[in-house]
Amino acid sequence: GMGPLWKAIDAAWASAIAKLPTPVLTRVVHEAVTFQQPKRAGLFRPKLRYAHQGGQNPPVIVIHGTALEHITDVYRRYLEGRFRDHFKLVGTPLRIELRSSHNPFSDKE
Repeated sequence: GMGPLWKAIDAAWASAIAKLPTPVLTRVVHEAVTFQQPKRAGLFRPKLRYAHQGGQNPPVIVIHGTALEHITDVYRRYLEGRFRDHFKLVGTPLRIELRSSHNPFSDKE
């Protein structure tokens, strides 16, 4: 009957409005980096510092760090998979935003 469909709808709705605590998100990011570091871009390897939830329905995870513009799409998908596995997010899109901190020495020669 309709039972499995309603269960799937409930699971998708729960995933879409899930509250993701900042300390847990940050721990998942650090575990992911420990397991597989992002590729080095020239001299610099992107550093992921911490993560927090930037919105719901769909969930938005904002990751702060340095040199994040060099993160590849493959690594983004890897992070998305880690978040989906840890928080059991099903049936909802997951958006990951990367915010690099400004380097105060970037304009010096």
